[in-house]
Amino acid sequence: MFSTIRNRKGFTLIELMIVVVIIGILAALAIPRFMQASMKSKQSEAKGILKQIYTMEHAYRQEHDVYVTDLNTIGVELQPQPPRRYGYVIALNGTGFTATATANLDDDATIDTWTIDDGGILQCTVNDVTG
Repeated sequence: MFSTIRNRKGFTLIELMIVVVIIGILAALAIPRFMQASMKSKQSEAKGILKQIYTMEHAYRQEHDVYVTDLNTIGVELQPQPPRRYGYVIALNGTGFTATATANLDDDATIDTWTIDDGGILQCTVNDVTG
């Protein structure tokens, strides 16, 4: 007698749990890749400024016949501290120089380190992205 058809609206608990599990799996795959891509983009700051230091050092040497260690002397202007991630140091070695950029990109023990020398060789000596 009371065989009325129930009006089924909504989702069952099992269906909702399956959706949550799928979203969790996708997040577990996507978040590490996003973090690595984000840190690689942060490394582009160091590459760009080190290339600028290289160019400005050579321009300064053309006029004054020496390399210098002061960024302001060669005209490299860095952004204020909050957006800047790296610290920059220029060291003289004989007749050349080596500029170094260092930063801790992900708050672990590894310090990301990039260098460029007077020959224009840009290299990552310690990579904080890969660990």
